[in-house]
Amino acid sequence: MKRHLLLRLEAPLMAFGAVAVDAHGPVDDIPAPSLLTGLIANALGWNRTEAARLQRLQDRLRLATRRDREGERVPDFQTAELGHDDCGWTTFGVPEGRAGGAGTYAGKHIRHRWYDADAAVTVALRLEPADEPPTLDEIAAALDRPARPLFLGRKPCLPSGRLVIGFADAGNCAAALALAPPADGSAASPRCFWPAGEGPEMGARRRLSGRRLWRVNVHAGEEVWWEGPAPTAHAAS
Repeated sequence: MKRHLLLRLEAPLMAFGAVAVDAHGPVDDIPAPSLLTGLIANALGWNRTEAARLQRLQDRLRLATRRDREGERVPDFQTAELGHDDCGWTTFGVPEGRAGGAGTYAGKHIRHRWYDADAAVTVALRLEPADEPPTLDEIAAALDRPARPLFLGRKPCLPSGRLVIGFADAGNCAAALALAPPADGSAASPRCFWPAGEGPEMGARRRLSGRRLWRVNVHAGEEVWWEGPAPTAHAAS
C-alpha cells in the first residue's frame, strides 16, 4: 500500500490549460502534472527559474483525478490596445519592450480564454520515491500555509476553500481516488482519469501531453491515460 495526498480543487473559475493555438486558450478536463507541479512549487515558495528542482518534483509525481462537479465551461473575450512605449511583464524578471512601425499598433490585441465555472475536481497524488524531500507531509503543510497566494491555472482563479482533504493508503492512484469523499453537489457517476499503470485498463483511452520540460519551458511527449466512471477501490487496485 502506498500513501497518497487527496486534494480538492474548487473555485468560482478554474483553468486547466490545454494546447493554445494563436489567440485561443482552451482548457482541459483535468489538471496536468505540470500544473500541479507549479501549484505545489508556488506553495513551497520556489522560484519558477529553478528548472532542475521543478523537473525533479514533476518526475516524482503520480496522480489520478475525478471531476466531481462538471460546472460550466465559459469563454472570456479579452482585448487590449498596446502602444510602442508599453512594456510587458515577463517570467524572467525584466520588462519586455516592443518594436515595429506605427502601423503595428493600429489594431487591438484580441484573445479568447476559456474557464470552468463552479467545477470541483478531486486529485489523488503521491511521490516516488516517497521519502525524498519535499514529502507529502511537507506539501500538505505548504498548501495549508502557502508561501504565496495560490491559483488554479490562471492568476484570477483563486481557490474557494482548503485544498487538502486528507490522505489515503492504496495500491495506486485510482484506488486512492476511490477512497476520496465526493464534493458537494457531486455527480452520481463522475468522470475519472488515471494514467496507465495507476488503475485498471478500462474506459476510453486518451493520450495527454501534460508534462513540461522545465529547462526550456515547453511541454513535450505524451502519456496514455484512461477515462471512465469512477472505479471502486477494489476494482482500481
